[in-house]
Amino acid sequence: MPSPSPSPGSPQDWPARSRGKLSLATSPLPPDAFLEDLCFFAQQAAELAIKAVYLQKGWRFDFVHNIGKLLDGLEQQGMVIAPEVQEADQLSLYAAQTRYPGVYSPVTQSEYQDAVRIAQAVVAWVQALVP
Repeated sequence: MPSPSPSPGSPQDWPARSRGKLSLATSPLPPDAFLEDLCFFAQQAAELAIKAVYLQKGWRFDFVHNIGKLLDGLEQQGMVIAPEVQEADQLSLYAAQTRYPGVYSPVTQSEYQDAVRIAQAVVAWVQALVP
């Protein structure tokens, strides 16, 4: 296992990882996998993208999966968050809760499509902010 890095990497490293997670989220559902798994990748794509904005601005962020908290932090710094990006708070549910059986109802195709749409909006927003 690689040892932890003393720094969080460059602001450009994070959108690259974000795009990778988005690619996984939009991949065909493998046999024996669940839509919840793909929604987790959509959540991760949005989370990593948002954290790239913090790094680009030189701001600290908590290593949390709560996208609403991360967006609130950006707003507290004076950033205006587009409504389609604000929707990303919904993705926080996919960070942990839906990955465990019996905690939530299975994700529907419609919910999955919404998760991907929201993650794509966040990734596009960040690509404009983090060259």
